[in-house]
Amino acid sequence: MSSLPFGLAGIMGWPVAHSRSPAIHNHWIRKYGLNGAYVQLPVAPGKLALAVPGLAALGFRGCNITIPHKVDAMQLVDEVDIMAKRMGAMNTIVVQPDGSLKGFNNDGFGYIQSLIDAQPDWRADAGPITVLGAGGAARAVVLSLADRGAKEIRLLNRTFDKAEALANEFGVPVKALPWEERHAALADVALLVNTTSQGMHGQPDLDLNLDALPKHALVSDVIYVPLETPLLAAARKRGNPTVNGLGMLLNQARPAFHAWFGVMPEITEELKQALIATF
Repeated sequence: MSSLPFGLAGIMGWPVAHSRSPAIHNHWIRKYGLNGAYVQLPVAPGKLALAVPGLAALGFRGCNITIPHKVDAMQLVDEVDIMAKRMGAMNTIVVQPDGSLKGFNNDGFGYIQSLIDAQPDWRADAGPITVLGAGGAARAVVLSLADRGAKEIRLLNRTFDKAEALANEFGVPVKALPWEERHAALADVALLVNTTSQGMHGQPDLDLNLDALPKHALVSDVIYVPLETPLLAAARKRGNPTVNGLGMLLNQARPAFHAWFGVMPEITEELKQALIATF
């Protein structure tokens, strides 16, 4: 084991028992022979203002922040990274050398890297992009795609007002379209992204007709349970390349681990299989 001081990190949310983050980070701690642990931090909403400022005092190097705290926790740190500010949410806290707390959001990085891992020559400006959903995951996806040079992002949500608000906030190249136009909105796109919960284990399937979707279009789903959603299965069956949500989950964890433990970890097949075994 490393002779470095014990490093402690964790995941703060309510609930957190379902989180795969401990499996990811503890795998890396063992793989790199580090002296540390990554633990669950179940914090009820009413206790958040007590928990976050206590991280440094308890010897934590930082933590991940998950539902329902990703927005509220921003008010409880000393500094918020510019990307987290733009996304309006954060998923990582890093305790700074002076004990202050800085918030980050690595979801966009994780998403883009998952596409590049699947298609090394992927480009955001290859053609129009259709994104379904307008929640937190959509914010991260849309903002990161726009930053990478996307020329046209068609945003559709069951509640049109939410999509419109997001489009107005982010501006060009994002355009909100009514949910009823989702089938036609697939015409000539290079990338289709589902950020809704439809197709997740225990949720209804996404109601989407893929007939207008070009065969070369990449189809991406941020869901990772199941690994192949009905959307991805239908896309694969018609010949489209697909990307599931596992890559986003794994890649968003890498910069956080690096900030806490000083090692930029690799995503190996061994880690993927260990994670899939927890599903």
